[in-house]
Amino acid sequence: MKKGEVYEGIISDFDFPNKGILYIDDRKVTVKETLPGQKVRFSISKKKTGMAEGRLLEVIERSDLEDIEPLCPYFGICGGCAYQNLSYKNQLKFKEDMVKKLIDKALPGHTYEWEGIIPSPVQNSYRNKMEFTFGDEYKDGPLALGLHKKGSFHDIVSVCESRDFGENKGIYNTSENSVGESGDKESGCVIINADWRKIVQYTLTFFSERKVPYYHRMKHEGILRNLVVRQSAATREFLINLVTSTQWNTYGFDEKALLDEYVNGLLSLENNGELTEGGSIAGILYTENDTLGDVVKSDRTTCLYGKDYITEEVIGLKFKISPFSFFQTNTKGCEVLYEKAREYIYNTESEMNNPSGKVVFDLYSGTGTIAQMMAPASKKVIGIEIVEEAVEAARENAKLNGLTNCEFIAGDVLKAIDLVSDKPDLVIVDPPRDGINPKALDKILDFGVKQIVYISCKPTSLARDLKIMDEKGYKLVKASCVDQFPFTRNIESICLISKNQ
Repeated sequence: MKKGEVYEGIISDFDFPNKGILYIDDRKVTVKETLPGQKVRFSISKKKTGMAEGRLLEVIERSDLEDIEPLCPYFGICGGCAYQNLSYKNQLKFKEDMVKKLIDKALPGHTYEWEGIIPSPVQNSYRNKMEFTFGDEYKDGPLALGLHKKGSFHDIVSVCESRDFGENKGIYNTSENSVGESGDKESGCVIINADWRKIVQYTLTFFSERKVPYYHRMKHEGILRNLVVRQSAATREFLINLVTSTQWNTYGFDEKALLDEYVNGLLSLENNGELTEGGSIAGILYTENDTLGDVVKSDRTTCLYGKDYITEEVIGLKFKISPFSFFQTNTKGCEVLYEKAREYIYNTESEMNNPSGKVVFDLYSGTGTIAQMMAPASKKVIGIEIVEEAVEAARENAKLNGLTNCEFIAGDVLKAIDLVSDKPDLVIVDPPRDGINPKALDKILDFGVKQIVYISCKPTSLARDLKIMDEKGYKLVKASCVDQFPFTRNIESICLISKNQ
C-alpha cells in the first residue's frame, strides 16, 4: 500500500463524526464522508503503522441507510447537510448508535439507563439563525453568497438560487430533480424557508449588480464578508445583519448611500408582500469587521432600521436575542432539549412546581435559558458565561421574565468559579464543543454535589469528560440525545451523573 494508490472496498464500521472504516490487506483504513455499507473508491492520502487514511473519490454503491433521494438540490456540493439521502428514521438511528457507541467505549462494562433519541419536532426550515458567507464558487468567478462548498475552505455555494446542476453533484450521481420523503421539489436550501431564501437572494443580486467585491480572506482585501440572519419562531420577525470590512472608500463606493439603498430594497420585500411565509423584518443591522480571521465579529455595529433584537419564547419564558447572542438554532428542538433536561433535574413533578432551598450553578450559561428555567424551583441560580454580551442578555431576560433569584457572571468558568462564595447543591453544564477544561472539571467535581446534569453538543467531548468524571467517583445514571440538527451530523446529548455515596 502506497500513498496515491487507488482502492475499492465496502465501509464496515464508522467513527464519529464522519470516518468510515474498512480493511485492506488487514490494514485499517479510514475514509471520511462515507457511510457503513457503501462500496467506495478512494486513494491513499496518509499511511501510518498498521493503518491508513483514504480520500474518497466515488461512492460506487450506496448503503442501505441511503433510502431516499435528497430534497435539497445542493446536496453533495454544499458542506452543510450530510444526511439528506437518509430517511429521518435512519438519521435518528444512525446518530443514536454513534452516541451510544462512544459512551459505551468510554465507560466499558458500566450499567446506565439509555433512553434513546428524541426527534426534532420539525425537520425542514428549522433553523432560526444562519451565517452566510460572501465569496466566489470558483477562483475569479462571480460573486456568491451562501455556505462553504463541501471539502473547501474558500469556495462558496449560493444555496438560495434555483439552478440546474445537470448530472454532476459531487460524488453522488443524483439528478437535479431530486426529491425527499414528501415528494416536493425544492429550489434552495431546505433547512430554511422561502422567506430566508428571498432575503439572501436579494442581497446577492443587489451587491452583484453594483459590483461590490467580497473580502478575500487570504489577501485581506475587499468589502463583503457575511450576512447573518435570525428569525424568531414565536413572532416570525427577522433580524438581518450585514457584515463587511471598512474598505468602501478604497473601492470608490459611497457607503451610506449604498447601505440606505440596500435597506430600502430589503423593506420592499416585506412591503410588496414577497415574504410569503409570514415573516416580517424587525431590524436591519450593519457590522464593521476588520478582523483578519474568518470569523463573524463586531468592531462596530449600527442599527440601520428598526430594533437590534428579536424576542423568542421557550417553555413559557421570553428571551431577547441580540445579534451576537448564543441561542439554540432550532427553537422547537430547543424546547424538547430543555424539557428533557428539566426531567433529569427534577426528581418529581411536585419538586418541579415547588421552590426548594437548592443553589444551582448553570455553567457555560449562554443567555441564561437553563438558569431561568431552574429559577422558579430554586433558592438561587448562578450562571457563568465567558461572552459578556450573552451575560448582559441573560440579565435583561431575567428581568423580562420577572426572576429575581438569578445571578449572572461574565468570565471563564475556570477562573470565575473561584469568585463565587455560594456553594452549589446541583450543577448543570452546557459547555462548548470542546467540552470542559480539565482543570475546570476538577473544580466542578470538588464541590461534591450529588448530581450533575451535562448537556453536550459534541459526543466525543462528552465521552472524554464522562470517563474523567467516572474515575473521580461520578457515575452515569441515565443518558439520551435530542436531534436538534436534522440532515447534519450534529446531535445534542443529555446525561444525569451522580456521585457515588
